Amino acid sequence: MLSVYDPSTRRSFLKVGSLGLGGLSLPQILQAASVLPSSLRDKSIVFLFMHGGPPQTETFDPKMTAPAEYRCFNGEIPTSVPGLTYGASMEKLAKVAHLTSIVRSFQTGDGAHNLKPLVSRHSLDANIGSLYSRIAGSTDPSTGMPVNAVLFPRAVDQDAQTVTRQFGDFSGTGEIGGAYAPFVMSGKGALLDNMRLKISKSRLDDRRALLASLDQFKRKLDSSGNMDAMDRFNRQAYNVILGGINQAFDLSNEDPKLVARYDTSRLVAPDNIDKKWNNHKNYRDHGQTLGKLMLLARRLCEHGSRFVSVTTNFVWDFHADQNNATLDEGMRYVGHPFDHAVSAFIEDVEARGMRDKILLIACGEMGRTPKINARGGRDHWGRLAPLLLYGGGLKMGQVVGRSDATAGEPDSNPVGIDDLVATIFHTLFDVSQLRLQSSVPGAMMRLLESGSPLDLVG
Repeated sequence: MLSVYDPSTRRSFLKVGSLGLGGLSLPQILQAASVLPSSLRDKSIVFLFMHGGPPQTETFDPKMTAPAEYRCFNGEIPTSVPGLTYGASMEKLAKVAHLTSIVRSFQTGDGAHNLKPLVSRHSLDANIGSLYSRIAGSTDPSTGMPVNAVLFPRAVDQDAQTVTRQFGDFSGTGEIGGAYAPFVMSGKGALLDNMRLKISKSRLDDRRALLASLDQFKRKLDSSGNMDAMDRFNRQAYNVILGGINQAFDLSNEDPKLVARYDTSRLVAPDNIDKKWNNHKNYRDHGQTLGKLMLLARRLCEHGSRFVSVTTNFVWDFHADQNNATLDEGMRYVGHPFDHAVSAFIEDVEARGMRDKILLIACGEMGRTPKINARGGRDHWGRLAPLLLYGGGLKMGQVVGRSDATAGEPDSNPVGIDDLVATIFHTLFDVSQLRLQSSVPGAMMRLLESGSPLDLVG
């Protein structure tokens, strides 16, 4: 039995030999997860949820020919795709537009704050990653990494607030059951509980000593020859803790220059955020953490995670009221870090030759009203919303659909949440093989058939 001791709590937080889950040990769980369906593709999804509802006009559909009260408030910027422009706040993403595709006819169906399209009736009220786990298993068979993970700001900054659950649970599993809940680094995820992994509140800031003790233990274990005597799954069980997971979550293993490229904390200093907005702490967390969250998401995908949900707190809301900033201030607090972090992620994945292996999806639960309100903001709007995709082996440099003259309605066939879910499934699975698997629940197959993949899937 392996027992790792956390001196801050004076108790062991991991006992590999006694990890019980329905009577199974961790090696047995890994062995069971090693038989993957033939339908599984070697790809991962990073779903960046733009919590609050991003404006379509200030992001990827500026509509500068519309009257002043409708068009992007700060103008447009040319992109690397001839004839395509973005809102002026998306300066860095404009330079890599040829590597992305945007959807200008995306509808989420209503203007309510919730977690659609990531967690909704369109996904059986489960996080889409949990649907993946239900088919492919909860852990990667070669690394032991959880295939489904959710990253909140506290994953990289213990001073960040807890993400609100007022509008839904990012870890929801709906009809498929809690056994497929995502790994939540900043809270009690199902995998963490199953592993009895209990680390103190300061585990992220003070974990160097813990990592050092793990490394020392691993060196002693290797030198003793005991590792060679273990069967493959016992070795893998130890490596889940001693090599795979702790390495994946440790950003100090990255080149400092790359960490600096991702870092969004310098873009919006907390002291520069106007405290008159009640959401000023959300703006702080978004600016301080988004870049590192995206870097962490890439690392998890490299180590075997297949669906990584990323979100900051509730920030993409631009009513210009007591809670939410105007478009002008809000896009500086929210849009600039988004532009910086997502462009860094794209450049990094490109440099690593992983373009075809990772599909990035960025969208929120709705868009914003076509007309700017009297206070300089935009309100809830479910008839049109921005959607950006990158990678995954899909056709990039495309614009899917078109909007009307004021970016209020689709001016072509609408793309719905069912279509986005179908695109995700067709990316992660060979659907023709998936249909042959009797173990796939009928409700999931009906879900798959309810939408049509975007015209980006080869």
